[in-house]
Amino acid sequence: MNLESITVVLPTRNEAGNIGAFLASLPQAVHLIVVDASEDETPDIIQRERPARTQVLRRRSTITQARQLGAEVALTDWLLFTDADIVFPDGYFDALERVMDAAVVYGPKLSRDRFAAYYRWFGYGQQCSHWLGIPAATGSNLLVRKDALIAVGGFDPALVCNEDSELVWRIKRAGYRIRFEPSLPVYARDHRRLDSGLWRKTCHSVFRCALLYWDLIPARWRGADWGYWSPQQSGRAPGVSRVE
Repeated sequence: MNLESITVVLPTRNEAGNIGAFLASLPQAVHLIVVDASEDETPDIIQRERPARTQVLRRRSTITQARQLGAEVALTDWLLFTDADIVFPDGYFDALERVMDAAVVYGPKLSRDRFAAYYRWFGYGQQCSHWLGIPAATGSNLLVRKDALIAVGGFDPALVCNEDSELVWRIKRAGYRIRFEPSLPVYARDHRRLDSGLWRKTCHSVFRCALLYWDLIPARWRGADWGYWSPQQSGRAPGVSRVE
């Protein structure tokens, strides 16, 4: 596989403390589209440290809208959705070549420092859910063939969270092959959500995903995060700037 066939799609909002490590773990051959709603120096760091094969779109949007915009702008056959608070381990992109026999490939998010046991057990939960026929994808580590994403209409813009799993369920229901690859992890560096409570984070994710999967979630809840995630900014930043 040619790395130039992959575009990394990255929503950012005030990630100045994380973006340097993220960029250092990303091969130069891979395209990067950043959809940024920052009020800090995040876009400046990106422009300084990775000027080649990079586009920065300045938009105020939900994370779902940011992922969809990045997907629409990308010109490659494959889209890798991720977050700025992770790093890719050595060999990650080499390993992708061995698993790209499905329309969707997703792996776990682990940790090399705090909450390592929690992340590991969450990964086991993803694997068990996948065995049961219910993909439990994470937007931190999600490779999607662009034609499959287009075929199902892309991300649901009404959702402000759990948009990753919901997209993969629709791709699977459309008849595409989905693959969970436990040997393809990414590593979290920022654990702010877990600091707010392990059970709170777990119950929030599992309960909302269950409602979404069985189509039991009321329409008015699709665009609400119940106060768990950081407040979303609405509207659009003036203009769109690009670094190419």
